[in-house]
Amino acid sequence: MPVKVSVIVPVYNPGIYIEDCISSLQRQSLPPEEYEVIFVDDGSTDETPSRLDALAAEDPRMKVIHQENSGWSGKPRNVGIEASRGEFVMFVDNDDYLGDEALERMYDYGVANGADVVVGKMAGKGRGVPVELFRRNHPRATVENAPLIDSLTPHKMFRRAFLDRIGLRFPEGRRRLEDHVFIAEAYLRAENVSVLSDYVCYYHLRRDDGSNAGFERFDPVGYFKNLREALDVVERYTEPGPVRDKLFRRWLRVEMVERLRARRFLKLPDDYRRELFAEIHEVVVERFGPGVAAGLQPTQQVVAALTAADRYDDVVAFAEWEAGVAPKAAPGHLEWRDGSLSVGFTAEYTSGGEPLTFPADAEATPLDDTPKDVTEAVEWVASQTAARFGQATADLLLRERSSAAQYFQPVRFTRETVPVGDGAEVRLVLRATATVDPADLPTDGVWDALVRVKLGGWTKECRLGPAPVANRPAPDAGVVGGRPALPYWTAPHGNLSLELGTRGKRLGLGRVQQSAVTVTGDQVRARLPLYVPADTEVRLRFVSPQQMVEAPGTLSPAADGTGAVLAAALPAESPSRGVWRVALCLAPDAARPLYTGLPFALRAAGGRVWVAPVPRPGVALRVARRARRVLGAARRRISRLRIGGQ
Repeated sequence: MPVKVSVIVPVYNPGIYIEDCISSLQRQSLPPEEYEVIFVDDGSTDETPSRLDALAAEDPRMKVIHQENSGWSGKPRNVGIEASRGEFVMFVDNDDYLGDEALERMYDYGVANGADVVVGKMAGKGRGVPVELFRRNHPRATVENAPLIDSLTPHKMFRRAFLDRIGLRFPEGRRRLEDHVFIAEAYLRAENVSVLSDYVCYYHLRRDDGSNAGFERFDPVGYFKNLREALDVVERYTEPGPVRDKLFRRWLRVEMVERLRARRFLKLPDDYRRELFAEIHEVVVERFGPGVAAGLQPTQQVVAALTAADRYDDVVAFAEWEAGVAPKAAPGHLEWRDGSLSVGFTAEYTSGGEPLTFPADAEATPLDDTPKDVTEAVEWVASQTAARFGQATADLLLRERSSAAQYFQPVRFTRETVPVGDGAEVRLVLRATATVDPADLPTDGVWDALVRVKLGGWTKECRLGPAPVANRPAPDAGVVGGRPALPYWTAPHGNLSLELGTRGKRLGLGRVQQSAVTVTGDQVRARLPLYVPADTEVRLRFVSPQQMVEAPGTLSPAADGTGAVLAAALPAESPSRGVWRVALCLAPDAARPLYTGLPFALRAAGGRVWVAPVPRPGVALRVARRARRVLGAARRRISRLRIGGQ
């Protein structure tokens, strides 16, 4: 059977970090005979070569090529392309990993849309990834109708015939930004690029040891020499005008201006800052016309203008002012509505912890001249931000805590101008309501709520919170889309999170009162502190000392709109005498159904069944539990002593 996808992994001394990569490649949903993995070992000096050889010996999908160290990833990727047999090639770094269905989904999407390049949704763990690009699927994306240029890493799928037809390969040797040169040309020469945004295909990791190649401090002279090569590609395949300016703007914004802003710039040693600034100044003056910087946001325009004017000290002073600017999101209502979680919040920017204020009578004016000093620069930014208030946006994203996968949630918002003092200045406040449908989130886990605020020259994220303890909303857990979902406020910070797949005490079922449970005939009914949008099938487990039986049940919305009513038939196997403990499974169709004990029991005797307290454990059981706790504490103390001794 023809190979659909060849995965190419350049490898150099990854150590244990390659294990997650290997595991994810072996878990792919694409049939084993339809893909291959080519590890190109670029002269590793650790245990990786023998690890890969053993892997290839036991797994026919895995192939290994060993070569002398070439200095960077370009040559290993090119060697992998030449050795590949797939219709498409996919590039993966040795310390990253794929979603389990990534190859199958990206291949199918690329074939369905006739794509030469397929860009899969990315999640960044400890490192930035594009956000705006993955708001929605783009089956036919171009550099003009989508922010493709925001994604210049090589972690994409390419049609092999396309690469061969245009003769596209990576620049080789020890250098930087070889992926920018390759990806820019691919975007500009592809017949179609497809962006898949509804599934996280690629997990981009920052290693705990901080040794990812992209995080090493670079030589500014060599770095910006390589950057010029990417600009050369754009000039080769575009005409002078708005499209070229838009593409150039990406490098000016991301690789230059953003390196000179706020804390990112200030944390660098002064000598390195000066060297970096000097190289950026040279590129800005040499390569970018006025149309490039004019399309930037106000703060970015100021930094670009000061850089072009070679005013290092003012760039530092402006960075010090910007370092104090941050978004703040205050929670509002939080409640279940029509099967979804409605989340209200307000958002605005602060400076030094206080609300940022702007002139009330601001008008949009171009930055025709470089500001004479930082005070004038700040005043111009404030005025332009206020004048662009109609472009300000607020978004709510949910980010899964363990994987960093994130998804935009539907949001409605209004923009409000709030007078300050005598009215000469105003605050710019965004009032928003987001709708979160737990059924749309792909996996169980903890999802943290983040607010993303665009205003003027800032696009920043912050957690949604803190919510004041005195009056924070506390909705019950819900059962939506076949699984439990618990909105809660984190401790001690009071930020909003949503836990999917909740079980045990966190569900709050321990609050059920015995008086809220009734037995009538052969049916038990109980009022539970749970939200359900409609009748929801659940399952109960009845456990006695002699046996355990299960029975279906139904959760229905309570008539008064608060909580849910559980109804279930008593098991036909119930004995005439004894005590039955009761446990509830809220997701009976899950691969591993989990049960949570309810705080009541059923007692049977003489043909009757009635509600009773949960039996307390016997003396022997209590002693055994206490012994386990004592032994556990002793082991932990011994462990701490050993660690301290080391």
